Amino acid sequence: MLGKPVNTTVVVVGGGTMGADVASVCARGGCKTRVVETEAERRNRLPNYFTKRMSEMGYEKRLPLLSTAASLKEVQWSDVDLVIECVPERLDIKQALFSELEKLANPETVLSSNSSSFPISAIAEGLKTSQRMIGLHFFMPAHLVPCVEVVYGKETLPEVADGLSQLMTACGMVPVIVKKDLPGFLANRLQHALSREAFYLVDQGIASLEDIDKAVRFGFGFRYLAAGPVLQRDHAGLDIHSAAGASIYPSLNNSPEIANCLKQRAEQGKFGMKAGEGFFPWNPDTIEAERKRYNAILMASLEIIRKELPKIE
Repeated sequence: MLGKPVNTTVVVVGGGTMGADVASVCARGGCKTRVVETEAERRNRLPNYFTKRMSEMGYEKRLPLLSTAASLKEVQWSDVDLVIECVPERLDIKQALFSELEKLANPETVLSSNSSSFPISAIAEGLKTSQRMIGLHFFMPAHLVPCVEVVYGKETLPEVADGLSQLMTACGMVPVIVKKDLPGFLANRLQHALSREAFYLVDQGIASLEDIDKAVRFGFGFRYLAAGPVLQRDHAGLDIHSAAGASIYPSLNNSPEIANCLKQRAEQGKFGMKAGEGFFPWNPDTIEAERKRYNAILMASLEIIRKELPKIE
């Protein structure tokens, strides 16, 4: 299936921010990577974008591994080992794409989706070779956040998941295996469990939006770079966690409904930075400043844990 990066050819379908960063990650590891982007304006911006990204990561020498294509027809499919889909988050678009990819790609080519919400088995529905279909879910910004989820569909072969995990490790990523195809996979389920309680506390008037963020960033979340919730329990003591859990669990929010503070804003079109307002107001200057601050902290965090990340040859 998949070999070492130097012998691996990757096609990323979709040249938006996520697709472009995913392609940069693959090229960083040594994969020959082509991005298919049908929109001319976006495609024409990609070369400069790649130059910037590869320079930021210190892999300018691997910039020649990156190229673009205007359509699937321009790809030399006989050479492709892996496809990573990064198109808009609509099930019908993804299903139609993979139906076409199945016809174009070699039977041995691994077909993967970066979907963050749709079950991999749903995307693969109707495919004759669904055993090679798998989820490969990156987190934004993909070139800075090390974790990537490798998600089994109902029929995914273990060797497909194993090979993809090895390839991602060689590209400097930290793959986590999600053995069952359930909504939200692994990381988003953990994230949404936290956000459900956070927004419930806001609805109940127990804490402000600002203090919710402070409690996570400067409280228990501050420790997560050093130890996840499982290892942290060993640090603190399982007896203490068990006693605290017995007291706290019964009062945690378990509602299937979205919190009002989130639902109302979404209904009003207050989607966040892209709409000029979400939980907080935004303008071009504050967005630029926030993204610089955010990325600077992520870069500094990477330096802290760099010794624990996979080495790139």
